[in-house]
Amino acid sequence: MPFLIILMIILVVGLISQFSASYAYSYYWNDGDSFYYIKRQLIFALIGVAAMLFISTIDYHILHHFAIPLMLVSFVLLGVALMLPSSTGIHRWIRLPGLQFQPSEIAKFALILLFAHLISLNHKKMKTFLAGYLPFILILGVTCGLVFLEPHLSGTILLLGIGIVMMFVGGTRLLYLLGTVGLGVAAVIYMVFVKGYEQERISVWLNPMGVYEVDPDAAWQTVQSLYAIGSGGVMGQGLGNSRQKHLFLPEPHNDFIFSVICEEMGFVGAVLVIVLFALLLWRGITIGMKSPDKFGSMLAVGLTAQIGLQAFMNMAVVTNTIPNTGISLPFFSYGGTSLVMLLAQMGVVLSVSRNISFGRSSPLERRRDQT
Repeated sequence: MPFLIILMIILVVGLISQFSASYAYSYYWNDGDSFYYIKRQLIFALIGVAAMLFISTIDYHILHHFAIPLMLVSFVLLGVALMLPSSTGIHRWIRLPGLQFQPSEIAKFALILLFAHLISLNHKKMKTFLAGYLPFILILGVTCGLVFLEPHLSGTILLLGIGIVMMFVGGTRLLYLLGTVGLGVAAVIYMVFVKGYEQERISVWLNPMGVYEVDPDAAWQTVQSLYAIGSGGVMGQGLGNSRQKHLFLPEPHNDFIFSVICEEMGFVGAVLVIVLFALLLWRGITIGMKSPDKFGSMLAVGLTAQIGLQAFMNMAVVTNTIPNTGISLPFFSYGGTSLVMLLAQMGVVLSVSRNISFGRSSPLERRRDQT
């Protein structure tokens, strides 16, 4: 099945799920307007599809020229977000008149683009420490560090996962990557068990009902999500018939939309959503494998891996498989700028796909291969 068809099916299912999950919450919080969230999500979906189709017609090799500048811009934006005042101590957003966005969303694409650029230029040296590991880990470390300071743990983990996947596919020695993963795990253990970072979330993850009995507010989101999933059974309560979305589950249209899907469509519906993401991941990786050059290959793999990792993390959080880190489900969760960014990035994958039949590679890579 073509990548575009799978993507459009996911988008349509996501919009239907968004309306079902949001209309009750929207009615309560937006003066009786049940369509508040879906109207905005639909508008951004149309903008995103238009951007995707336009970008798919552009030769992706032009992105070589934007790799370093975009990464520098993302560093600046992440720094600006950290310096902006916040009453909650969270610095994830930059808010402008009529627009708000998360710099970490830009940083994800910038990281993928820069890694693809560097791997395409140095793919014959990727087994070496100086060319195939050190520059990548330094860039990844700075990016993850800035996102971690927001604080944005899920974004940090996602960036690290994207970077590791791209380095592995690009040819970095496995020993270097295993060492990096080991250091990352050690850092998390130190922060959680020595410094007490996110200790409450860890406690809720390990014993949600126990924490709920002592402090209902601390475990409320996780417990309500598990109630929703459990009540869905095999076939679900039926589309639109979720009970937990009626102010029991906080913001059911956002990070925990998958639990509403499980409640309404049951185990069968949940599996179908997972299968759709698996098909998208498979087609994206296939496009990467068939790309006529390393740059296109790494772009397709990186952008597809981002979707796969983010979807997996969201579903794992919703089912309490991992601690609640606050991460959205791609193409399903509410968020206009995020949806437009995701669809635009899928346009890049489609651009790579279009070039496969023509066997085009960039002049930059042809010159490199001749040296």
